[in-house]
Amino acid sequence: MFEKILIANRGEIAVRVIKTCRKLGIKSVSLYSDADKEALHVKMADEAYHIGASNPVKSYLCAPKIFNIAQMAQCDAIHPGYGFFSENVEFARECERYGLTFIGPPVEVLEKMSDKTRARRLMREAGVPVIPGCEYSIKDEFEAFEIAEDIGYPIMIKGVHTGGGRSIRLVKCEEELDEALHFSQMAAQRISGKSEVYIEKFIPNPFHVEVQLVADSHGNIVYLGERDCSVQRRNQKLIEEAPSPIVDSSLRKRIGEAAVKGAQSINYQSLGTMEFLINEDNNFYFIESNDRIQVEHPVTEMVTGIDLIGEQIRLAAGEELGYSQRDVRIKGWAIECRINAEDPTRNFLPSPGKITRMLIPKMPHIRIDSGVYTGYSVPPFYDSLISKVIAWGSDRLEAVARIKRALSEYVIEGIKTTIPYHLTHWSGGNNHISSH
Repeated sequence: MFEKILIANRGEIAVRVIKTCRKLGIKSVSLYSDADKEALHVKMADEAYHIGASNPVKSYLCAPKIFNIAQMAQCDAIHPGYGFFSENVEFARECERYGLTFIGPPVEVLEKMSDKTRARRLMREAGVPVIPGCEYSIKDEFEAFEIAEDIGYPIMIKGVHTGGGRSIRLVKCEEELDEALHFSQMAAQRISGKSEVYIEKFIPNPFHVEVQLVADSHGNIVYLGERDCSVQRRNQKLIEEAPSPIVDSSLRKRIGEAAVKGAQSINYQSLGTMEFLINEDNNFYFIESNDRIQVEHPVTEMVTGIDLIGEQIRLAAGEELGYSQRDVRIKGWAIECRINAEDPTRNFLPSPGKITRMLIPKMPHIRIDSGVYTGYSVPPFYDSLISKVIAWGSDRLEAVARIKRALSEYVIEGIKTTIPYHLTHWSGGNNHISSH
């Protein structure tokens, strides 16, 4: 097992990793930018080092500084969290060069799956259902028009190397294609530094379901059920739950086994998810993989009792899974609401600033994953996610009742948050807002 892990991230995910490191008896090392010197992950870590200016390009995205600190602090592994370098092939390769373990999939797996068009091709070859579309980057607008004409409108344009949905554009007709193509290319360039995009068929009113995989380096892979991530806004997830309300035991087995088959075909190791869209006829289609821990991992932890961060660390250390597929049991229901520093009354405009008062709900079966506290100033330079509220119940009705109560008792003052949005959502029948 590792002795000291550097966490190449910030906020609530850095806090989450620190807590598991403590449980495993591993020392933790945090990084902080100018804006984050008073952040919770800095206060909680065994060691913390300044890494640069507030702009993430000069701090959290500056790989040479990260490796220098890792060597200086005598770390033996790096946990990338999510975002930043979590799925970056070159960063993982540099970890090897510096003698550091990258807590994530091997470089060769990241290489295969970081290009989403290649991932689609590999999954199709493995026999996993894939949404109709192209398996290579679009060269120009003329090729885009040909592909769109071939698969038929409406279509989706997506960044080849981007995650999080920010480069996605829905195109309903030929007249919208040129503008949407340029938008998606520019968004992809801004997010990933690469402008490549691809096209796939739009599926109306889909449910977005992801299968959590755990795979060791000894050939063992199991799936830990599924999460439903259909409630989204502008392709950004807002609410997640496990299990999915539309997945029965038969579909769970089929989609889980398809995810395992796809993972086996590329010799997947570590944690990860295979993401699928399920259409109105209950047919499922692979859309992409996420080769890292995800924001919504707590709901799977709540219904399986498995510490996914702990598993991720143990797998990176070369340990074998201590259970098989038949040992996995889904118990009850869990719901997660992402709390962002945004103003729902002003089109979810970011709301950075000082938190003047914060009261965390303390009740059975409620978990709060947070990176903030009373007196902390939320900086404007990073993702607006500041906290997550997770509720468990013996069934969905009980989980809904508990999440509503927890949200009503969660007080964050001084800034605007999405808590009122979530309260309205659950009070209004909690219908899915499906989105690609």
